[in-house]
Amino acid sequence: MITKRQFVQAAASAAAVLGAPRAFALGNPSYPSHSVKWVVPYAPGGATDVLSRLLCQRLSDRLGQTFVVENKPGAGSNIGTQAVITSAPDGYTLLLTSTANAINASFDPALPYDFAKGIAPVAGVARIPLVLLVNNDLPVKNVADFIAHAKANPGKMSIASSGIGTSLHLSGELFKSMAGVQFTHVPYRGSAPGLTDVMSGQIQGMFDNVTSSFELVRAGKLRALGVTTRERSEILPDVPSIADTLPGYETSSFYGVGAPHDTAREIVDLLNREIDAALSDAEIRLGSPNSARSHCTATPMNSAACWRRRLSVGARWSSCRGSGKNSDLAERLRSHEARLRRANGLGFLPCVVRLRKGDDPWLSTPRNFLSRQPRSSSR
Repeated sequence: MITKRQFVQAAASAAAVLGAPRAFALGNPSYPSHSVKWVVPYAPGGATDVLSRLLCQRLSDRLGQTFVVENKPGAGSNIGTQAVITSAPDGYTLLLTSTANAINASFDPALPYDFAKGIAPVAGVARIPLVLLVNNDLPVKNVADFIAHAKANPGKMSIASSGIGTSLHLSGELFKSMAGVQFTHVPYRGSAPGLTDVMSGQIQGMFDNVTSSFELVRAGKLRALGVTTRERSEILPDVPSIADTLPGYETSSFYGVGAPHDTAREIVDLLNREIDAALSDAEIRLGSPNSARSHCTATPMNSAACWRRRLSVGARWSSCRGSGKNSDLAERLRSHEARLRRANGLGFLPCVVRLRKGDDPWLSTPRNFLSRQPRSSSR
């Protein structure tokens, strides 16, 4: 017969095994007790890397332990993401999440992990508009001119991106579909080489994050035709929204922070509060190359709901083959985006759409969509 003492000891042992993260958080309110790893699944030097380092410094100062950025680039952010998913859910390994996670989960059925089940949302960080850029010698001054020029020269223009399946690439695909134009997509390993070729005239244009291109626009090295968000960018206030010419068009890049699933709620809540506080710091707002971004703070629960919506809409569109004219697909996209925006407190919808076969050779088969071109992007 089991004694009361034996029962208590057995229950304590079971709790230690089954509820380790929660027990850790409740029993050790001094979290963190040692350094925390912040995984950035992109190469060093990009805007997201710099922002992560600023945030880590702020968190280190506030929480008394070192937050260390570890860059794990490759496979369109999949290498770094999988490394975090397989880490212990103890709060000592975090992931910089991005639009790429929603895109990969929607288009790549061969992913070795389930992002929605493997990552617990911790906090929203930033929403960054993209901008349509062209070479200065291209005879266009605005979005309407660009559309007219593309229609007059079908298939002759080339548009760069930072890689297959990135938000930069898919922003261009959405534009093609809604504007009823054709241009050749040229993927690069990051946006920097693409921008270089646009400036030299080898490539006519590019959709790029405002944060990494606004200085080129200000210096007169590239011409900005329109931003991809409904509102203008504070850092490029003279550049209109593409939606002013192409109603319903809207894309952006989103960044957040995640932790391995089953990380204790107390740790997630603490990190959420501290990251939100860090994002409000004037030094981070003004000193980061992401000063063009919109802060995107949210509770863990809201962040989780937003990720579920992003992943579900991506899955629906990735399996959808558009039929009929471009205007039919554009109308369905606008209607779906409007419904999602009304339900989405963060106002973000990644451009993860499945266009008609033939719109772009890289979109011809979902299984090969991401494998055809390795990516190593700085965003």
